[in-house]
Amino acid sequence: MTKTDLKNFNLRELEQFLSGKGKEKFRATQIFKWIYQLGATTFAEMTNLSKDLRTELEETACISTFQQTVFEEGSDGTRKYLFTLDDGESVESVLIPDEGRNTLCISTQVGCAMRCEFCLTGTFRLKRNLTTAEIINQVCAVKKDFEVRNIVFMGMGEPLQNLDNLVRAIEIMLDGNGLQLSNRRITVSTCGLVPQMAELGKRVTVNLAVSLNATTDELRNRFMPVNQKYPLKELLQACRNFPLPSRRKITIEYVMIGGMNDSLEDARRLLKLTSDIPNKVNLIPFNEHEGCGFKSPTQAAIDAFHKYLIDRHVTVITRDSRGGDISAACGQLKGRLEKGPGVDC
Repeated sequence: MTKTDLKNFNLRELEQFLSGKGKEKFRATQIFKWIYQLGATTFAEMTNLSKDLRTELEETACISTFQQTVFEEGSDGTRKYLFTLDDGESVESVLIPDEGRNTLCISTQVGCAMRCEFCLTGTFRLKRNLTTAEIINQVCAVKKDFEVRNIVFMGMGEPLQNLDNLVRAIEIMLDGNGLQLSNRRITVSTCGLVPQMAELGKRVTVNLAVSLNATTDELRNRFMPVNQKYPLKELLQACRNFPLPSRRKITIEYVMIGGMNDSLEDARRLLKLTSDIPNKVNLIPFNEHEGCGFKSPTQAAIDAFHKYLIDRHVTVITRDSRGGDISAACGQLKGRLEKGPGVDC
């Protein structure tokens, strides 16, 4: 008999699962706290449950974990994890350390179907969506050794293509009986799936980051095939419509590629396109990788682009290169290490 992985449930669903077994609603809260606040991986640890209930759960359910990982650690403390799943597939997560606010970048899919031309992950193609448990287990595995204050869905895959499991994982992260994270500290990044952006905003309150990467449809069509379905006009309108709590801004992610989208004219168009959207701009110098002919921008181009926006009162962050001495870009570690230890359940 296949056991039910309780990490695939949000709290409401866990209550329904236990109710179907004739158990009290409050038992779900107890189990949630054991799993997400006390780190329990077996029912035997849950000492405030009756022995009979623990035995019954042991027979029908499980609590999956990522027991081991392959990882690399950079000189700046950045840690790149490769988690191998129970079907032999693998995904990556990256822990970016910062005093008081470690950020974990996690994956939602094995591979990716979006085929963005500059992205290494896209070369793996989409294998499958991650389950809710596989999304959550990335966080639980890292939390064993490090405090995680911020979550960014910006690893392998397009999060909004796995919307139901994404939302359920976010609900677990936000739950006061779960991982107890603030919605201010969870960011979902998308390449621009317009209908799913609207649905995300209806279902949960989180920060939104949009990978723009070009200021004309012609260039964005080349970089990002999704633009042929949802061109800039539709994408930017979806950004305007996205429900934002007071004083929050959408992050406009802009991968700077040398000689292609890094000119002052690009900066001018970017300002014009986004001027009526509450936003901050995240400039990301392209990370060169094998098999891709694009080049990193020069430091002079980065500085000029940054200054142009800053001088016009745009909030701009130029992302520092982190983990430069390890397999830092999404997909690099997976590309080298396709096999590793698995999942216990």
